Amino acid sequence: MENTVVVGAQWGDEGKGRIVDLLAEKADIICRFQGGANAGHTIKVRDQEFVLHLVPSGILYPSKLCMIGNGVALDPAALLEEIQHLEKRRIKVKGRLFVSGLAHLTFPYHRLLDEAKEHARGTKKIGTTHRGIGPTYTDKAGRVGIRFADLFEPKAFAEKVRANVREKNFLLSQFYKWKGISAEGILRRYAGYRPKLKGFFADTSAMLNSAIAQGKSVLFEGAQGTFLDVDYGTYPFVTSSNTIAGGACTGAGVGPTKIHSVLGVAKAYTTRVGAGPFPTEFPEAQAKELRDRGNEFGATTGRPRRCGWFDAVMVRQAVRANGVDSLAITKMDVLDEMVKVKICTGYKYKGKILREFPMATSILGKCQPVYEELRGWYKSTRGVRNWFDLPVQARYYLEKIAEQVGAKISIVSVGCEREETIWVTR
Repeated sequence: MENTVVVGAQWGDEGKGRIVDLLAEKADIICRFQGGANAGHTIKVRDQEFVLHLVPSGILYPSKLCMIGNGVALDPAALLEEIQHLEKRRIKVKGRLFVSGLAHLTFPYHRLLDEAKEHARGTKKIGTTHRGIGPTYTDKAGRVGIRFADLFEPKAFAEKVRANVREKNFLLSQFYKWKGISAEGILRRYAGYRPKLKGFFADTSAMLNSAIAQGKSVLFEGAQGTFLDVDYGTYPFVTSSNTIAGGACTGAGVGPTKIHSVLGVAKAYTTRVGAGPFPTEFPEAQAKELRDRGNEFGATTGRPRRCGWFDAVMVRQAVRANGVDSLAITKMDVLDEMVKVKICTGYKYKGKILREFPMATSILGKCQPVYEELRGWYKSTRGVRNWFDLPVQARYYLEKIAEQVGAKISIVSVGCEREETIWVTR
């Protein structure tokens, strides 16, 4: 298998975890390269459901090595909770999971800042998960972050924590009028994490490059989606890391020449969580119907997702920004009961038709979608395992998507189980 990056082509929640789980069977190593415990990948294996936040989806295969790269915002408490949960379910983690010493740590004061900032925004909230991810990346960019490797240098670690807490408490109390936190309490808590996490500490970049040199294959797992990328997304309604395929190089510590292919993941429709413009969004009654049918609730927060028609304008941009070789289309079965389906092929703005995704988020919020309407297939796709066994109208819908976004479709998901997958080989 080639070294492949799996990225979301929409606003996240596209089903990347399920696709990584499928592809992991043929990979040697699975590496998560960005995001934090604000991400949620849901995987169903027979009658069991797993929700992963930091641990790569490949952990469910007993023979695979998994890595958390330096680009991840690492919350030790969340990681330990996830490891314990997996081991209780007889998934062996120790000796198979390795965490980059360069990954920046999330602290309780990051969570407090996240909450305080969102509260201060009032009606203009971004819609964060309050997991402290944004403030963690802020500290990283501001060169005051504390890395996983620092945890194992107790004296230097304590100095850095105390300095950060002094600054954060001043900001929390004086500017946000928010509660502060004790540095000594953090030091006691994180001292307890130290022995539990020592066995996971590694130079993952060196491990990955050595494995690639030996001919082993790596699957790079992204979190969130292209339009939550801090550069290419609908800023400021974005996450705080680079979610696109290029982030795999900086977030995992491998050169671009080591990556052979990029698989984009998109739903057969569009969803988004939190605030921000959404041109193809359904009216609430229609959104509720699709949300219930597709179980569109956040894996991390449980928040209901906003739902709308497939937006080919944004996915076309995602194909270009990521260098997508092929697409995996998920949740195709959710549209089985639709009499008609629509694909957004452009935006209408001030009397003009836009074929490219606007760079200004304020413009996007004023765009009206231009649709191509197609007949639905009104037939269950759940049992289909072959492309030519799909209803004719379902195939036509997928072909239209491929034509509009400029990428072939290689995988179609028609259910949440591993085996409910069509591998397109036509």
